[in-house]
Amino acid sequence: MKSLLLSLLLPISLFAQISPASLVNPFIGTGGHGHTFPGATTPFGMVQLSPDTRIDGSWDGCGGYHYSDSIIYGFSHTHLSGTGVSDYGDIMVMPMNLENASADRLIYQSKYGHNKEKAGAGWYEVYLEKHKIKAELTASTRVGFHRYTFEGKNAAIVLDLKHRDELLEGKIEQVDSYRIRGMRRSKAWATDQVIYYEMVFSQKINNIKGESNNKEGDLNAIVEFENMSTNRLEVKVGLSFASQEGAHLNLETESKAISFDQAKEKAIVNWNTELNRIQVQGGTDEQKHIFYTALYHTMIQPNTANDVDGRYRGMDMKIHEADHTVYTVFSLWDTFRSAHPLYAILYPERQNDFIKTFLLMYKQGGRLPVWELAANETDCMIGYHSVSVITDSWFKGIKDFDKDLALEAMVKSAKWNHFGLPDYIKYGALSIDDESESVSKTLEYAYDDWCIARFAEDIGNSEVAAEFYKRAQSWKNLFDSSTGFMRPKKNGAWLEPFEPREVNNHFTEANSWQYSFFVPHDIYGLAEMHGGRAALISKLDLLFNANSITTGRDQSDITGLIGQYAHGNEPSHHMAWLYNELGEPEKAQKRIYQIIDEMYNDAPDGLSGNEDCGQMSAWYVFSTMGFYPICPGLPTYSLIQPIFSKVEITPVGGKPFTINNPTPNRDEFLSTKNGKPDYWFNHSEILKGNTLNLTNSSEILEFTAIDPSPFELYPKEKILQAPVFSATTMVFRDSLKVEILKPNQEVELLYSNSKDADLKTYKPISDKLTVSKREDYFVIAKDKSGKTSLPAKASYYPIPNEFSIEIKSVYSPQYTAGGDAGIIDGFYADEDWRKGGWQGYQGQDFECIIDMKKPDLITSINASFLQDTRSWILLPTEVEFFTSLNGKDWMVFGNVSPTVSANDFNSQRWSAVFNSGRDDGKPEPMFMPYPVSARYVKVKAKNFGALPNWHQGAGGDAFIFIDEITIK
Repeated sequence: MKSLLLSLLLPISLFAQISPASLVNPFIGTGGHGHTFPGATTPFGMVQLSPDTRIDGSWDGCGGYHYSDSIIYGFSHTHLSGTGVSDYGDIMVMPMNLENASADRLIYQSKYGHNKEKAGAGWYEVYLEKHKIKAELTASTRVGFHRYTFEGKNAAIVLDLKHRDELLEGKIEQVDSYRIRGMRRSKAWATDQVIYYEMVFSQKINNIKGESNNKEGDLNAIVEFENMSTNRLEVKVGLSFASQEGAHLNLETESKAISFDQAKEKAIVNWNTELNRIQVQGGTDEQKHIFYTALYHTMIQPNTANDVDGRYRGMDMKIHEADHTVYTVFSLWDTFRSAHPLYAILYPERQNDFIKTFLLMYKQGGRLPVWELAANETDCMIGYHSVSVITDSWFKGIKDFDKDLALEAMVKSAKWNHFGLPDYIKYGALSIDDESESVSKTLEYAYDDWCIARFAEDIGNSEVAAEFYKRAQSWKNLFDSSTGFMRPKKNGAWLEPFEPREVNNHFTEANSWQYSFFVPHDIYGLAEMHGGRAALISKLDLLFNANSITTGRDQSDITGLIGQYAHGNEPSHHMAWLYNELGEPEKAQKRIYQIIDEMYNDAPDGLSGNEDCGQMSAWYVFSTMGFYPICPGLPTYSLIQPIFSKVEITPVGGKPFTINNPTPNRDEFLSTKNGKPDYWFNHSEILKGNTLNLTNSSEILEFTAIDPSPFELYPKEKILQAPVFSATTMVFRDSLKVEILKPNQEVELLYSNSKDADLKTYKPISDKLTVSKREDYFVIAKDKSGKTSLPAKASYYPIPNEFSIEIKSVYSPQYTAGGDAGIIDGFYADEDWRKGGWQGYQGQDFECIIDMKKPDLITSINASFLQDTRSWILLPTEVEFFTSLNGKDWMVFGNVSPTVSANDFNSQRWSAVFNSGRDDGKPEPMFMPYPVSARYVKVKAKNFGALPNWHQGAGGDAFIFIDEITIK
């Protein structure tokens, strides 16, 4: 056992300055599924100047580059680091020889080899084999620097503004003999991204060929240089999100009278300054390479978004001015977990500016950012994790912002009318019927609500604190004590069948295994629900030892598996550290070291999943230093033995904080005291610049003792869990028996048939009932003290027909609509197919036969289909209807084809309707002259087939999604 001793004296000597920039390998993460880029950038800079080897926005091309590629199309000035969706790639340039210069991508592209490719922190170089040109890149905050060495003195630069994203508007304009300028407005993940540029060349422009203005479509130019004074051409490109004037000002301010070599040297010095904020001793050379590359990756994004004069583009798309740095690219679902807590240590002032940026976005856009990109809210991922960053920073002493405005923004964002929030608030959890990804959203909303409560309580707003402390316990309404898992609910009941390994649309990029431990703010509450800490430890053991095979849909984000733990995606990142909180430091250290060893290496495939704007790397930085913020919002860190013998952290403007670990040994563990963990320390120790000594001494000293653990301080008042209904079905024939399960036997059940009923009007109800008519139930539990739960809701509908159905095709087990009868039960699903209300058929035609039980006159048949092209769901190319009296002899009733184009990306319902005997005003193509007598109806729908070349999933099999078939 190792024990902790905290020195109250500052260290006598600091580490000698080292050059960590030389240890950075920007190629880590450029292979596999890391989605990083190797090009030149500066810490948190506006410019990310990097080669593009992918132009299609494919999954592994999100960063514009993949190590497996052999073709470079050019060098663009903006890139995303490790995201799962493609964007950026703005202002792409490519050098060529003048003799064969062309704006045709097939001509200007070039082969390259990794044997002639190099990169480091702040610079990149490569040899373009086709054009025999050496390309070198570096950057300042807002300017990209290029140097191209040609074999001769005639050169050309291709400027392609249509590169990658959909071009909405662009401009190329020559200013003088050495400059061009313009703008690009594009649409991709950010649906309205605007960027301006100004470009200055070291050689005189001889001629420019190409289009100068274009509202949409193609826009490119060839800038020609003839008889240059040398065979080198240097290019400086200033960017601005605000204006043409801003691009000029940024260019002049950051690059005037600065050579390429000077810019490169300055970029390296800049990186060394920032990387030296953490210095480590010990460990292997590979571990140091991975460590400093990870630290480097945490500083690539967020990006500076305002010009040197403070002007920036706001969320309202207007130009504003700020007296602090404004940032963009906030991957908050990822980075709230480790990256932002790391910024809070290293860059408290920068973190403060992040928060000020959040509040500007709130004032301009009405709510705090979720996943902001280039002044666009993408609404990607879930939660409102800006509140986590704000709260975590506040309790770590970062408070130079308007706290009242922050709380106002938090509360408004948490009550926004989208993504199921109204139902979450009213019912204390989301159901499949309310919202897709219902389990994940409930759990992450609950954590964010705890952050709001903490913040509100600390600034003196007890009313908001009380409200959100209750909301923060909503996770309990999705915890099934019989299985020990967080489970989706449908119509007030646990969804059946349930398989915790199944990846489906009730979780965000995960399954129940990977979300059932996401209660970082109430770990001991989760243990209590399991039956105690020992039971939760056993559950963690099962997590890491389970079969690593997942079921359900293929989810490319779920990688880096140890059992069902998935390090390649963020929801798992805190799980190994939970062992520490539960009194098992040996298991914590064993698993954390295993993850360090297996999920990171010094190679292009050195990340086990998407880098996600620094989060994957921040986990490594924290874990190898031996401490981790399990619950951002608490100013405390859980501790294991570092892999290094010494770690020294020097925050901007702060004192060095040192961890001494003179005898690193992965088989030694930190100690416990009185049966409780003794491996916590407070953020205040970092602020004081103290030294933490991990020794082999048997003496255990208290240091700013956190006893009890911070997790025992919450919650103040426990909520009562809502009841659970026994039947997931919403429809029935004749009658339906339903049982209402109590959260415990000491409560009584009360109900209302109205969702808006006052609690005083609720009446007692039996825990067993028989439903025989259309009815809504809102049931609460009430204990002996008078405390009540939020209502559980269920609705039941009698099926409006006696039909039966035989489906000849095979629907996906993920998309059943509740079973065969789900498409004739009279209940229409909405267009959010992720809720499970549609039947899905992939790579096959759809065919069914409906038996109406007796002959009748048929005047109309209607089959509803869905199109969501991005999700591979396309309308059938043709729908045919047949009728029969005996189920053997069929006659054609009619056929209809959709008028909606397959490349219409709007999600939409389409009804294939064929009428007989009457025209009801709908523009259907044909009408039979008389009703048809039949007992049986056959419906056939022809699948679209393989996805076309313009689709991101080209070659894959399209889905048919059908919901309801009605017969009149």
